[in-house]
Amino acid sequence: FVALGQPTRLDTVKLLVRICPNEMPASEIADTIGVPRNTMSGHLNILNAANLVISRRAGRNICYRINIGRIGDLIEFLIESCCEGRADACAPELKRIADLLPKCC
Repeated sequence: FVALGQPTRLDTVKLLVRICPNEMPASEIADTIGVPRNTMSGHLNILNAANLVISRRAGRNICYRINIGRIGDLIEFLIESCCEGRADACAPELKRIADLLPKCC
């Protein structure tokens, strides 16, 4: 939650979820979000430490993609006690959330 509590990191996660399963170089992430490239690496390091992104070296670049499994774990954590355990009460909202998740990863 600390990693996602900062606006640049939250925007980064949203961007990487949108392009899932593709990846993006750190410099392109910075340019797309509109933050200085030199500060983007710190944000990406925090997201990587939280296991929310996966990095891969590609020549001189480091490319990042969302760790969709970790995002799923986070969603599961948030809703596991939803509606006091009565899944039928939450079913319409849970279906809406499931429909929003990318069908890519």
